[in-house]
Amino acid sequence: MISIIIPAHNEYVNLERLFNSAVFLHHRQLLEVIIAASPSTNDATSSLSSIPKVNVINCINKGRAAQMNEASQMAMGNVLVFLHADVLPPANFLDNILDRLENGFDAGFFSYRFDKETWFLKMNASFTARDGFFTGGGDQCLFIRKSVFNNLGAFDEQQVLMEDFEFFNRMKKGKVPYTIIKNDLVVSARKYECNSYLRVNLSNLLLVMLFKLGCPSCTLKSLHNKLIRTPYNG
Repeated sequence: MISIIIPAHNEYVNLERLFNSAVFLHHRQLLEVIIAASPSTNDATSSLSSIPKVNVINCINKGRAAQMNEASQMAMGNVLVFLHADVLPPANFLDNILDRLENGFDAGFFSYRFDKETWFLKMNASFTARDGFFTGGGDQCLFIRKSVFNNLGAFDEQQVLMEDFEFFNRMKKGKVPYTIIKNDLVVSARKYECNSYLRVNLSNLLLVMLFKLGCPSCTLKSLHNKLIRTPYNG
């Protein structure tokens, strides 16, 4: 059975959009969707608990790693799916996940495309369909057996930025068999709309390179906040 975990901070609008189109809520293998809301969330997110199978928890600590870990401890499914609030999965994505797990993989990710059609964004998205330098980002919707997730020690809560890449590094070191499913998620282009295409790409490249060189996560977070405008995070 599957538990979907969605970390959120004032994401009611995106979550409402997700659930309005969420045919996966009726999937026979979906046990629950846990919205892991930050302690400072002050929008209408809690009202979404009225939707069948959806549970909203108010997390003790803020930060994607901490919020996802808290939700994973409560999750009753033996498969965890970590989905971002502004990402729309394809209708059959749970079937895709179950198929890959039945065929020997313990974890995996999805390719994606953006919700805006530009040549530059199409080029960016094309890299997510194959294993490479940027594989492991949270927008790719990590799915993993809960037992494997726990054995790896869950997300590092001290990693305040790029917790997804840090966890993926441990997956690779642990030789966890993973795959990339080529069935596009639809990812919000809001970061690009609030910044320039060049600014986002150069910032991402710099941050990933510094991360791989061992730069402390607090430094990465400070640098990210200076480089990238995120007014949608309220």
